[in-house]
Amino acid sequence: MSDNHFFGLGRRKSSTARVRLSSGKGQFIINDKSATDYFAGSQQLASELEKPFSALELNVSEFDISVKVNGGGHSSQVDAIKLGLSKALSELNGDFKATLRRAELLGRDPRERERKKAGLRSARKKRQFTKR
Repeated sequence: MSDNHFFGLGRRKSSTARVRLSSGKGQFIINDKSATDYFAGSQQLASELEKPFSALELNVSEFDISVKVNGGGHSSQVDAIKLGLSKALSELNGDFKATLRRAELLGRDPRERERKKAGLRSARKKRQFTKR
């Protein structure tokens, strides 16, 4: 891999992640912080980010990864970053696409927040029914 950059866009719920992948020394930067600092509250969330690489049996330390992510909570941001990473890796090498799809890393989760309806308290919550 030369000094090219590969890009991937990932979305989940209201989170959007723009991922830039290039050859390097293993830096993983999310919103100008290291991945471990950004997800300091949960080591499990930080380890989720390595799934696309482990599915392809690649080493994360061979790449520099830069991510800009906004919206949603930490869990949906991790899923958006994973999808963006998978798309960038499949752009890097087309043969990776089938492996990532089998590992279920290239599909977007279509579930979104349901909107609040008029006359209700929330999307589905109603006022208590009184019989008499």
